[in-house]
Amino acid sequence: MEYYQLVDIYKPRELADIIRANLTERPGVLLHGARQTGKTTLAKHIARMAHSDQYLTLTDDSVLAAIRTDPPAFFKRARGLVVLDDVQLAPDLFPAIQAEVDSHPIPGRFLLIGAGNILPNPWSSESPAERKIEILTLHPLSQGEIEAVHESFIDALFAGTLSPADGCNDLIARILRGGYPSALERPDPESRRAWLDPYLAILDRDIRRLSHIDAPASLPRLLAVIAARTAGLLNFMDLARGSGIPQTTLKRYFALLETMFLARLVPAWASDSGQRLIKAPKLYLNDTGLASRLLDLDEERLERDASLKAALLENFVAMELEKQAGWIGAGLTLSHFRTAAGQKVDFVLEDEAGDIVGVEVKAGGAVSDRDFNGLRALADLAGPHFRNGIVLHTGSARDSFGLRLRELRAAPVSALWQSHAGGA
Repeated sequence: MEYYQLVDIYKPRELADIIRANLTERPGVLLHGARQTGKTTLAKHIARMAHSDQYLTLTDDSVLAAIRTDPPAFFKRARGLVVLDDVQLAPDLFPAIQAEVDSHPIPGRFLLIGAGNILPNPWSSESPAERKIEILTLHPLSQGEIEAVHESFIDALFAGTLSPADGCNDLIARILRGGYPSALERPDPESRRAWLDPYLAILDRDIRRLSHIDAPASLPRLLAVIAARTAGLLNFMDLARGSGIPQTTLKRYFALLETMFLARLVPAWASDSGQRLIKAPKLYLNDTGLASRLLDLDEERLERDASLKAALLENFVAMELEKQAGWIGAGLTLSHFRTAAGQKVDFVLEDEAGDIVGVEVKAGGAVSDRDFNGLRALADLAGPHFRNGIVLHTGSARDSFGLRLRELRAAPVSALWQSHAGGA
């Protein structure tokens, strides 16, 4: 058995420093996420930084057999950081890894890589402070990672220190290309769209391996139906009608899509104020490039279809916020706010102290005072915990709208990935 060469081309990721910091304090990190988000490339980069060449994949039967035969002996032979890839193929090894880190809690022992949300595992039920193995999620590349800019939008929004942002002339192109590394490496829209078929074939294989579902041919159809309904409230009856999949089967498929980090539900924000709020979660895909390909979109069609453009823009912002929240730290939650009367805020971010900020997304470039009505309603319910609110739009203007002693702001969508002086 030989270790694999670490030769992948690496593009800097925001999670890299967080992984390294965890490995100086804990025995290991479990890095999971959707297929082809760059987990293996990032893991190999971390291994190189740790001067380790111990990268092993459980797709290699000899590796899997060696670990299963005698886990303690295998781990005893290993020196320094060991990267184990595709651990979703052998969750039966987790107890052995847990026993090893319990008996030898030395920092920097394991970097475990898994496709999908691998449940159950011994660490998901533990509090973050108790975990010997930290769990982190790698999403497709953020806009800041693509541009090599450190993003501090969420930190600056909580602190009220957002800097002026320039408008974005290529927003539609960014939505269409998404953030999958393998798609971004392709030089033109046609070749980028061509990556979907092999990607779906990989998903098909994973679903068969993980779930033993006999007929996953409906998966691409369901993904396309979700893409067409992105940014809407979850409605299984409507999804079943649109996909032609019975509701009971559809719910099983949808759970798989969540497990594989392809579908994302943003829950409703809860309040004890007594006001009637919509409780249904909102539905998104993990990448607008994937959604655009499933719907066979190009710039002309997306510009022509105003409702679809608005939905995909909201999906785009949802995932940019999700990515940034992932490297800010534990305790930051993402939800949406909607009253029975129709007032809404697309995204509510809440920190561990209970302080919140609101983000509303507008597909147009002109912002008026009424675009802030939902943020004002949220501020009334949240009281002193409401820190700031912003309307992100597709224009170039940056305006402020008064709210008691605070300000509600409007800014271009590009504020998400431009550096802010007050950000961490």
